[in-house]
Amino acid sequence: NPYTSTVRHIFHMNRLHRFIACLFPLLPALGLTMAATAQEEVEYRREIGAAAGVSFSLTDVNSVWYGNTNFSGGAVVRFLLNPRMAVKTSLTYARLSGATSGMKDFFPVDPDRPGMEQLKFKADGGIVDLSAVYELNFLPYGYTQGYQGYKRFVPYIQMGLGLTYADAGKVFTMNVPIGAGLKYKIAPRLNLGLDWLFHLTLSDKLEGLEAPLGIKSSGFRNKDHYGMTLLTLTYDISPRCPTCNRDE
Repeated sequence: NPYTSTVRHIFHMNRLHRFIACLFPLLPALGLTMAATAQEEVEYRREIGAAAGVSFSLTDVNSVWYGNTNFSGGAVVRFLLNPRMAVKTSLTYARLSGATSGMKDFFPVDPDRPGMEQLKFKADGGIVDLSAVYELNFLPYGYTQGYQGYKRFVPYIQMGLGLTYADAGKVFTMNVPIGAGLKYKIAPRLNLGLDWLFHLTLSDKLEGLEAPLGIKSSGFRNKDHYGMTLLTLTYDISPRCPTCNRDE
């Protein structure tokens, strides 16, 4: 029946028009949602946060890795160059302790006049470290994978330069930190890390005891060194401008 077909056609067209009319008010909300999603994927230039963990030292009063372990902690600022590279600066404090009585080596009281009397020396002090290291991620680091292939969980290696002050030996020296770590992006702007750094110093007097066997050294050989294993929690700041060549 042509009349019936026409009525049905008009009925369906009216339903389509009502659907479109209901859809239009939703478009602004859809646009806001897309904008919010885009904001969540903004890249940032820096991270700032704190670190806490344990430290140990390899000195004349301790020759065992992670022997005489002590608390360490500090502040971290990371400058993000791109998803694969960053420069991390940190200011940390660690304790240094140990005693010659617990060493296997025999230290004479006077290395220039060897005798049977053993040196009794105990070290207990602090180390202040200011370091800047270059970090290289094995994978591009980010919260949303996208076409860039960002990964939330990324391992990295690191190396740099640092300055050390040890109050036990009243010594100020340079150090070369080397190490590795893991990063995990908890949220779009929140990062959790496990960071390990071993600091090679140019001093043999961090604990206050220098050349107890009378053997002088050069470079990093027979010098005092220390390591830190830290948990870090950082927050992204300073967003980049995604639509221009300059930073906001």
